[in-house]
Amino acid sequence: MGRLSNRTCMVTGSARGIGRAIGDALLREGGNVVYADRDPGVSEVAAKAGERIGGETAGKATFAVLDVTSRSETRAAIEKAVGAFGSLDVMFNNAGLNTPMNFLDVTEENWDMIMRVNGLGVLIGMQEAAKQMIAQGTGGKIINTASVAGRQGYDNIAPYCASKFAVVSLTQSGARALAKNNITVNGFAPGVVNTPLWEQLDKDLMAIGASQRPGQAIAEFSSGILRGRAATPEDIAGSALFLASPDSDYMTGQIIMIDGGMVLV
Repeated sequence: MGRLSNRTCMVTGSARGIGRAIGDALLREGGNVVYADRDPGVSEVAAKAGERIGGETAGKATFAVLDVTSRSETRAAIEKAVGAFGSLDVMFNNAGLNTPMNFLDVTEENWDMIMRVNGLGVLIGMQEAAKQMIAQGTGGKIINTASVAGRQGYDNIAPYCASKFAVVSLTQSGARALAKNNITVNGFAPGVVNTPLWEQLDKDLMAIGASQRPGQAIAEFSSGILRGRAATPEDIAGSALFLASPDSDYMTGQIIMIDGGMVLV
């Protein structure tokens, strides 16, 4: 029996990167996993989950296509999870995006887009997951993806930093609001992670003149990491699994830094 046997887990933003690695780790530990993403390719991610983790799994996988900024789509995805597996026990609000702009060039459109997905999307996910968990009467776990950018600001990703500061605040607010319902709310803060998001970020930073050559941005951001390298998605998945498991039952309102020693707080 895995640590998540008979628990239903949903992971938003799980078509690739950190989200997919988390979903696979949950599945490997016996969880029933709903891979959720606005990318329709998430259906194939769920279909091939068993192959990725090495054969048969104790848990089962399905998928949901959703835009996390849509309350109705989020609610429908949760209903699909409950219909497939009978409950929702763990909710990972992981979906996020970033489009860098130099500080003086940040537009209202850039701000609104990033805050809507990274901030409002997390709030909606927390609310709708909590409503389902309260209706079940069995408690649950809500886990949010923050960032080192939620601990300090960076000059050419200011809206992203603001959105991740918001995730930290929402995690604390949710923990206070939902403790009486036996729902814990925690989060984790990655640093530099080798994912498609960082590959695109590298291109975007060159486009705005913040770096001059491919790979420069990730190398410079990684230079102060005490562990000496950027993370892989699998480096993040272990701590995320801990937050989803009974091992973290006495934790709530906390953000775990998983950044290799990039920011010490």
